[in-house]
Formats: sequence, C-alpha cells, structure tokens
Amino acid sequence: MEEKIQIIIEYLNKVKTRCTYGVVAEILGGNSQSVGLHLGERRPEVSWVVNANTGEPTDYKDSEKHPELYRTDRIIKSAEVLRRNLGV
Repeated sequence: MEEKIQIIIEYLNKVKTRCTYGVVAEILGGNSQSVGLHLGERRPEVSWVVNANTGEPTDYKDSEKHPELYRTDRIIKSAEVLRRNLGV
C-alpha cells in the first residue's frame, strides 16, 4: 500500500495536477476517509490530493499547500484515468 501511495504522489507532483481522495482510495482499495492516514503529515508534496467538491486538500493551511496547486483547474476525478496515466 505504501508503495502505491508513493507512486501516486510522485506522479501528481511530476504533472502538478490535483486528484480526488476518492480516486486515490479506489486505487489503494480503501475508502476516501483513510487516504489521509496513508498520506501522512500535511505537507506540500501530498496536498495534490483534494476534496472532490471543493478542489482543496482537507484542513490544510496555505503554508502546507504546494505553491503550484492552482496552476490548472484540472482535477483527476476518475480512477480509470489515474490508472491509465500510472500504467497500472
């Protein structure tokens, strides 16, 4: 599981694109509420994982968000898309 989350985080940082908690949960095989536990402490590298309704990482301070978080409006909202992009 930790390897999968690391691959997802590396990908999101590389493409600088947000992705929903639900999509990450589907890839990991868990629920969206557990994703935060797998991400660990709030920090810019993991702030790409966001709430589907708000487009924001949940309960992050501005200082914990990646400086390029809003460079695009694009948010990955499909596990199929993320799987395809990751090649898994």
